[in-house]
Amino acid sequence: MPIIKPFMASRKFTATIGDGTGTGATFAIAATAFTNDAGAAATAFPGSFAYYVLYINAQIQTADTSTLTTTTITIPGGDALDASTPIVIEVVVN
Repeated sequence: MPIIKPFMASRKFTATIGDGTGTGATFAIAATAFTNDAGAAATAFPGSFAYYVLYINAQIQTADTSTLTTTTITIPGGDALDASTPIVIEVVVN
C-alpha cells in the first residue's frame, strides 16, 4: 500500500500567453516568465507535485491541454490565443 503524505499545499504562478514562444505543438511558456505567489519572478516550477491545474482566461483546462516541467509549461496551440490572455497555474505539492 502506498504511503499517503499528510501535507498538501499549493503554489500559484501567473503570466500571459504573450510570454510564450514557439508555434503549434511546441508553444511553451518558460517558468521564468511567471510571477509566483509572493509577486516575485519565478525561477522554476516545483519538481515534485501531486497535480497541477491550468487556467486559461480563468477557465479550468483538461489534463490533455498542457504538460508541465520544472522549466516550462507547454500548451499546444496556445499561440493562437490573444497575447494578453491570462494564464494561471496552480501546482499542488505534498
